[in-house]
Amino acid sequence: MIREFQLGAEGGGGFVMWFLLLCAVLGIGLILERLYSLYIRARLNPRSFLEKLTSIIDSQGIDAGIALCDQTAAPVAKILRSVLEKAHQGKDPMEEMVTRSAAIELAFLDRGMALLGGLTTVAPFLGFLGTVMGMITAFAAIAMAGEVEPTVVASGISTALITTKWGLLIATPLAIIRILLAGKVDGYTRDMEESASGLIDYLIEQYPKRKK
Repeated sequence: MIREFQLGAEGGGGFVMWFLLLCAVLGIGLILERLYSLYIRARLNPRSFLEKLTSIIDSQGIDAGIALCDQTAAPVAKILRSVLEKAHQGKDPMEEMVTRSAAIELAFLDRGMALLGGLTTVAPFLGFLGTVMGMITAFAAIAMAGEVEPTVVASGISTALITTKWGLLIATPLAIIRILLAGKVDGYTRDMEESASGLIDYLIEQYPKRKK
């Protein structure tokens, strides 16, 4: 792989190949970070956690529920904790806290996704730019030689097309993985919203009756 980047750089792609390498490294780094954040840090099932949380609140009270949320690093726990903090103030304050907390946690879930999308767009264009530059160099060499050798033309174009190949090879898997990650984020976001709404309904309708 590195050899092909060097070949493309020497064959006319020049600095474009190193920008493509940078895109590849950034893309891999972002994917690894997103996989860790979405599948390890946020791996908690929001619905299961809500059931556990309401069970603890039933038996031990709201303070115990807050303690459980503090012990859980997942984004949904932070949102549900904000709901519990306003549990004694009514529905509107709780919903307002959900909105504020959700904005913060959604920023965490979406972190790096815009840059990942940008790389999928930029990499092919860099590839095409490198190819154009390589072909210009190849044809300039032919013009200086004063004759057209099929092997020289084929070799020059083949080298120039390396940048397009790598631009597409970088962008395609990044685009596919970004779609999969975006689906994961959307699903987790919906689950968080449903969990927050479920907790609010529970605190308003069921919890007061169970305290009696």
